[in-house]
Amino acid sequence: MNLSDFDYILPEELIAQTPIEPRDNSRLLIFDKSNWNLEEKRFFNIVDYLWENDVLVLNETRVINARLRWVIDIFPRWKKEEKQVEIFLHKQINLDTWECLGYPGKNLKVWRNIRIYDNKWSLILNWLIEKVSEMWRFIKFDKSWLDFLETIDNFWELPLPPYITEKLENSERYQTVFSKDHWSAAAPTAWLHFTKELLEKLENLWVKIEKVLLHVWVGTFKPVETEDLTKHYMHSEYIEIKKEVAERLNKYKKEWKNIVAVWTTCVRVLESFSDENWILNYWNKETNIFIYPWYKWRFVNSLITNFHLPKSTLLMLVSSLWWTENIMKAYSYAIKNKFRFFSFWDALFIKK
Repeated sequence: MNLSDFDYILPEELIAQTPIEPRDNSRLLIFDKSNWNLEEKRFFNIVDYLWENDVLVLNETRVINARLRWVIDIFPRWKKEEKQVEIFLHKQINLDTWECLGYPGKNLKVWRNIRIYDNKWSLILNWLIEKVSEMWRFIKFDKSWLDFLETIDNFWELPLPPYITEKLENSERYQTVFSKDHWSAAAPTAWLHFTKELLEKLENLWVKIEKVLLHVWVGTFKPVETEDLTKHYMHSEYIEIKKEVAERLNKYKKEWKNIVAVWTTCVRVLESFSDENWILNYWNKETNIFIYPWYKWRFVNSLITNFHLPKSTLLMLVSSLWWTENIMKAYSYAIKNKFRFFSFWDALFIKK
């Protein structure tokens, strides 16, 4: 498969800038693999398509305020100049050190010490750039873990994707209703459609709901740069499944229940931990699994996701579940019928 196989033209006005209210009122395109039919509903209608044989798997991660922008003084020989710079938390290395993106890199060089003050000139946060690689800045902060998260919650920004240009008034709308484990740089957006009430309705229908963990790191936004997909270097992300969750999911799989992954993050978790015998293991690790057409799926049967960017690894993953040409057919339908794309998007349910 080639990168160009996953390209499509999207009108800019279909890139959703604000979330739908209420959450479960977004549109839902159902792609039934048993008959290849496309059916359009509202997301709350999903209760009509799930029953006691279905198992929903969700991601409990929570997005942190991972982005900081500020202004520094640049002193060339002939004038003083102010320059906006920013850092973007990527991955925690230890309790007080993070791997970060920095822009522009020339103003964030190794051993640079940076202090951030509040409007009363009280020192809030102090850090040192300890090491620089081609892509990353390794930054040591003067606060660790919980103290650090509390500090950045107060004055850093939620890292919305670059295609969202409008201000988000309520930051909780970029969090799922059950998020709890801080560390992600982006939300598992398929779960943004679910309300607590909708989940309760599904549980009352005897739909099983299980929780796994994948922290979405900034590598998810990294474009594929090689036409030959076999030469693409896939980013890594932290994943985790608890023992009791794996045991229940293995039981459901043996009973031939329909395992429904909600968003691509859950696919990466379940496929990374499962083996060739369809047995799901447990523990925690980092995964760089790259799922694209001709991948042999082991654990997931159905998928609830969004409409992903052209040429993205997420679109490739979705295409591997039910033939690229079928997925592109669904995308063409969505574009023609003006569905909302990307993070504050309408939904696609690829149903077994």
